[in-house]
Amino acid sequence: MPRSNRRRPESSGDESFERLLAGWKRTEVRRGVEWTVQPVSAAQAQKSYVCPGCGRSIDAGVAHLVAWRADGVLGDGADLAARRHWHQHCWKVA
Repeated sequence: MPRSNRRRPESSGDESFERLLAGWKRTEVRRGVEWTVQPVSAAQAQKSYVCPGCGRSIDAGVAHLVAWRADGVLGDGADLAARRHWHQHCWKVA
């Protein structure tokens, strides 16, 4: 099969990475509130956080979830700034 000589459009790595992450986002309803939930893989987890569900630390390198309100009154920017990192099991039982 002949090789294609056509150049493919170059995209920045950040752009494709953002599209990949956006594919994982989902919307869930908990206690009548709509939330955007995005998983964070162990490789992506660069910092430690405190889980609001149990109050324990989520160490760097531990897979977890990030959740923020999808229907907040103050707008998308405020909702995103108020996002919280949860252990996966804590989010399931919350």
